[in-house]
Amino acid sequence: MTGGSKRFDCPIPPRLSPHADAVQEWLTDRLARVDPTLERGTLDRLHRAGFARYAGRLYPDATEADLRTLAALFTWFFLVDDHCDSRSTPEDVHALREGVLRLLRVGPASRHPGLTGRLRRILVDAWHVPRQRMPQRWRVRFSDAVAHHLSGVRREAANKAAGRLPTRAEYVPLRRATSAAYVSYALIEFATGRVLPDAVYHHPLLVRVAETANDLLSWFNDVVSLDRDRAGSGGHNLVLVTAHERAVSPEAAVALVVDEWQATMARFMELCAAVPSFGPGLDEAVAVHLAGVANSVRGTIDWSLESARYPT
Repeated sequence: MTGGSKRFDCPIPPRLSPHADAVQEWLTDRLARVDPTLERGTLDRLHRAGFARYAGRLYPDATEADLRTLAALFTWFFLVDDHCDSRSTPEDVHALREGVLRLLRVGPASRHPGLTGRLRRILVDAWHVPRQRMPQRWRVRFSDAVAHHLSGVRREAANKAAGRLPTRAEYVPLRRATSAAYVSYALIEFATGRVLPDAVYHHPLLVRVAETANDLLSWFNDVVSLDRDRAGSGGHNLVLVTAHERAVSPEAAVALVVDEWQATMARFMELCAAVPSFGPGLDEAVAVHLAGVANSVRGTIDWSLESARYPT
């Protein structure tokens, strides 16, 4: 896996659900039925992106039925990403955030002007199973992660509107929000059926593991999406931030980012190995969760390299 003249060396083994391709076919048909206004070209683009394969790499042990739900949620988040990148003001993103949270926290019978049309229809459909099946504490955890993500998207939109390039110190925590990785970590519990107690989920070392994994998948994405981000990100890309602060070319900045990524990967492996025992009733569930966080890193790498969303 290369980035510029440097190589990403990821020791996490790749995984892929045996249901991924079948779910991808199901997903295309489902989207067309949930939202008949989707144009054929949009459906084809979503199909080529392979969001079911992305979900299948992050949740390789999910049942086929659950992978359908996960793939639909992934598609919704990418549609939100495209929507916010293309034409949304900070005020638009704020309204969208409020509408999404109203739906997640109150239910599909609630309405909010910030969430309408295609985005509402697809989210209502994708959210049905988790809302019915998962306990209240998990639904709160999931909606809080979505709130954090969309708050980050709004801050990025505000920076773009003001023509403001973030510093590295500002960008790294902002990127942890815009990546939606924390949403994907909550979905590990849906996919595995193992909901951790809050005290374990928010244990300081597990939080550091989650942050470090988030950095890994986010920075890798910044490298592979660099060409697209040069034109439309307003400088919100670690390579571009590094190039600006170090006064080097983007090509030189790629090498610096890859070196930092490699050091961060070594730290991630050390952190995972240092997670303490929480007792025989929880250790297996914690191990499953950590494996899911690791899958988020490797799965993002492998999907990014195969998906038509990031042409190489």
